Amino acid sequence: MRSIPDRIRQAVSFEIIGILIVTPLFAWVFDHPMGDMGVLVVLGATAATAWNYLFNLAFDHILLWRRGDVRKTIPLRIVHAVLFEATLLALLLPIFAWWLETSLLTILMMEASFAGFYLGYAFVFTWGYDTIFPPQGRERIA
Repeated sequence: MRSIPDRIRQAVSFEIIGILIVTPLFAWVFDHPMGDMGVLVVLGATAATAWNYLFNLAFDHILLWRRGDVRKTIPLRIVHAVLFEATLLALLLPIFAWWLETSLLTILMMEASFAGFYLGYAFVFTWGYDTIFPPQGRERIA
């Protein structure tokens, strides 16, 4: 299991790197001003950071309870990434719709694009993070 400081480092680094990649990319793709998209991305990232911490904590506790181990296989990493993005999508949809004042179809396309981007990004980032900072056996559960 990971310590609280390690979980915070993981969540914050995930979001900072994601913001730096996605803000200019999505401002260009969806033809919105960088400032508008930046505010939306930061609001989303703030919500995602909190959710990342809570989701990963719960996921690891479930793994420890069900399997006695927090290591993830590739299929389990896929399930982890899909569940995280699906739940985050449901949380952020109303915020996106309100902020950009655009059609539901546009918001759904944008949300699907964000989810698709972050799905792959979450898989790669978490795998890389686990490689650089491997979980330590059965430490104090945090």
